[in-house]
Amino acid sequence: MLGSRGPLSRQLLRWQLVIIFVLLASIAVFSVTQSAASFRATEGRKLLSVAEDVASTHGVRVALADPYGRDALPTFAESARSLSGADEVVIADGRGIVLTSPDPSQRGRPLPLGESTALDGRAWIGEITADGVDSLVAQVPVISRDARIIGVVSAGRATPDLLQGVREAPENPMALLAFATVLGVAGSVLLARRVKRQTLGLEPQEITRLVEHREALLHGVREGVLGVDQQNRITLVNDQARTLLALPEDCLGRDIDSLDLNDRARDVLTGRTDGVDQIVLRRGRVVVLNRMPISSVGAVVTMRDRTELADLQRELEAHRDTTETLRAQAHEFSNRLHTIAGLIELGEHEELARYVDRVSHTRQQWQAEISARVHDPATAALLVAKASLAAEKGVGLRLHEGSHLPTIDEQLSADLVTVLGNLVDNALDALEGTTGAQRWVEVDVRHRDEVVVVVRDSGPGVAAEIVEEVFSHGFTTKAARDGQRGLGLALTRQTCHRRGGSVHVHNAHGAVFTARLPVGAHEVGEATR
Repeated sequence: MLGSRGPLSRQLLRWQLVIIFVLLASIAVFSVTQSAASFRATEGRKLLSVAEDVASTHGVRVALADPYGRDALPTFAESARSLSGADEVVIADGRGIVLTSPDPSQRGRPLPLGESTALDGRAWIGEITADGVDSLVAQVPVISRDARIIGVVSAGRATPDLLQGVREAPENPMALLAFATVLGVAGSVLLARRVKRQTLGLEPQEITRLVEHREALLHGVREGVLGVDQQNRITLVNDQARTLLALPEDCLGRDIDSLDLNDRARDVLTGRTDGVDQIVLRRGRVVVLNRMPISSVGAVVTMRDRTELADLQRELEAHRDTTETLRAQAHEFSNRLHTIAGLIELGEHEELARYVDRVSHTRQQWQAEISARVHDPATAALLVAKASLAAEKGVGLRLHEGSHLPTIDEQLSADLVTVLGNLVDNALDALEGTTGAQRWVEVDVRHRDEVVVVVRDSGPGVAAEIVEEVFSHGFTTKAARDGQRGLGLALTRQTCHRRGGSVHVHNAHGAVFTARLPVGAHEVGEATR
């Protein structure tokens, strides 16, 4: 039967047989211990009864009291031994010297007493080892009429050995051991077959290699992999996932909600937000997450780093904005040229001169206003370009009269352009679909201990239910209306937080976005999100 089995089955069977042997040995030891206890209790009472009967016999008392009448003692001792089945009945005098014994060599020698209290006048039952033999002994003092101890009667029986104890156990453990052996072997065979099926016939070495291959594969893939159980505790995470989400080294076994993650990441990882390709911003990274529930186990979350793609997208959007601005300017110039051509054809030369002066003055006035108040070239260029884009959409872009921005360092200038550009685009998007003559966006840029950017618009404002989450969940005001998600405001918030600043929104006859960028602040990352 074993010859047809593989190494795994044979190894399991060997281990199970070892376990069975240990269990059987334990049963045997228990049986022997129980048998020994039963032997001491039962035989001890019998031996005590035998010794008491001999000690209370009148003839024994008389013989012990008369030094010349002790020849009758062997008769009493042998008669008691034969009737009781004891191995020996020994009678000693008041000093403990053996007077009669089945073993002639013991006569005249001291009676083995051990811890006996017989010479103190009290009966005693216990085990005594004499000449290498362990015996259960009951010893009773012989007391004369005048209350003197004149002798000791000792009745004993040899204690059984291990096999004898097993055979004499009251529950017949040999049959129990035989039954347990057959049952254990049968169970081992069945268990080995079941384990073989559950492991798909794989041997221990193959299982080990499979686990090692799984670990290498898990940590070698470029995508992040994170597993959670039904209680949203992390059960599996590879190096890439730990890097993308900035997880601590001891994250295994911890609850998702106990980690330093933003609300958006927690919602996606725990399944409170579902969907394909969920975008999460984490410590300056744009991470795309996909969560796949696994029935009765939990879920597996895969993630990809899309930071470079997002940067490229922002760069393309910047070029697109430039293209849109140039297109808007070209469209504006084309309209003006058509107007000029029409005035020339009509011969309205004076009106032509006034029109050209008015157009030139308006543009020069806006550029002069920007140049006078904004001395950072990148920010000034951004505002000039956005003015043309706003004009095409029929929105007035104006600069607050209190605005003032000196020359700033390149990194702060780049962050300011990102924040200001996103906020202006967001304001222009918010005015799409609105009507009326008063459609405007106002920009206020000031420099103190920090750069403060305030962008107001005349639109409907931000819905009250998303005011608190418009940044953390990546909404734009346009997305708030049509249900889509964007990255503009989320990136604005990330840029501000990276410098240790902030951004918030409130409604005051339209939306008012306020961003603060500390001057010279080192990048602190998205430590809280």
